[in-house]
Amino acid sequence: MTALNTATVTAEAGDTLDALIWRTRGLGPADLPEVLDINPGLAALGALLPAGREVLVPVRSPAPALREIVQLWD
Repeated sequence: MTALNTATVTAEAGDTLDALIWRTRGLGPADLPEVLDINPGLAALGALLPAGREVLVPVRSPAPALREIVQLWD
């Protein structure tokens, strides 16, 4: 599956893919398969990404903010 909207993020020294996508875009483990699909050959680089490696990540629309309900009489 290829994402229609993507952004490019750049790895720093010692980054793992999951740490990179979390730090830069707030994506989690469930997003890893899609990131690997849109970046052929990325898994072959190993656990640590080379510094400066550019990675395409899907752009997600932000989740709606949850509002806390305050009740005057509890």
